[in-house]
Amino acid sequence: MSYIDVQNLSKSFTLRKKREKGKLLREKTEIQALKEISFSIGEGELVGYIGPNGAGKSTTVKILSGILTPDGGSARVGGLIPWKERKRHVQRIGVVFGQRSQLWWDVPIMDSFQLLRDIYRVPEDQYKKRLSNLTDALDLGAIMKTPLRQLSLGQKMRAELCGSLLHGPGLLFLDEPTIGLDAVSKLALRDFLKEENEKKGTTILLTTHDMEDIAALCSRVMVLGHGKKLFDGQLSHLLSRYDTVRVIEVRYGSGILPPLPDCCRMERNGENYRITYEPEKMPTAQLLSLLQGAGEIRELTAQPQNIDHMIAAMYKEMDL
Repeated sequence: MSYIDVQNLSKSFTLRKKREKGKLLREKTEIQALKEISFSIGEGELVGYIGPNGAGKSTTVKILSGILTPDGGSARVGGLIPWKERKRHVQRIGVVFGQRSQLWWDVPIMDSFQLLRDIYRVPEDQYKKRLSNLTDALDLGAIMKTPLRQLSLGQKMRAELCGSLLHGPGLLFLDEPTIGLDAVSKLALRDFLKEENEKKGTTILLTTHDMEDIAALCSRVMVLGHGKKLFDGQLSHLLSRYDTVRVIEVRYGSGILPPLPDCCRMERNGENYRITYEPEKMPTAQLLSLLQGAGEIRELTAQPQNIDHMIAAMYKEMDL
């Protein structure tokens, strides 16, 4: 049975342009953010929700979290209609927006957590146990008495996650949770989300432009573009269609690489070479043979194309 069930969901917004000189009224433009999208998510799934800016991702999350009311279609989350049964609904969900905060700016984060406990009416013993577990998992012990405004971006995000999970929600909406974070903070956050999903069984819908997050966390992805659902399935199936390029980096102790076929793009920096090629046009074994025959190889690495490049190619083909 689906935990999230969305059927033919639609939402449009009316934008008023700046009034032009000599005109009494401002012109109106209607933007259709969602166009009859449908999908279902099972309990305990971790699903990536991707698409370019303006695709309708944040609009979907706001409807499913009860902030917005759709123009048409239906949605149920855990059997509830989010915008009609909002009080009951918000007790069972957590929401983290990467560029917005639910914690209080000028007070220690511990005080914010206690306020959230009161808002969600979490029993004291349950609150203490959950807070202790989250504090350890998110490494918050040293900053509990620090106001939010004094924290680094990574610390703020960990604190936001803690606040969103204190009441033990079964569903977590994440909108750009790693935006602006350094590599170490990103890895720590990904590890935490994996554990929350696998051990706690928390259902997670992850909206992000960071494809490394998607690749690290999600086996299933949905692609949204122009308000329409364009793909829903395994990430591996999506990428296999666009995973057509390989990169080899080679460093020579001696020797010079001869000219390569036109289907290979080569960049040289001293004794280091970076070759980008398509295996269908230049078999890897044939290319390696050419490289080995050019001289003494000190180091050689082969890797697939960057996942962001593959997604960019997908967006281009889908006219996004």
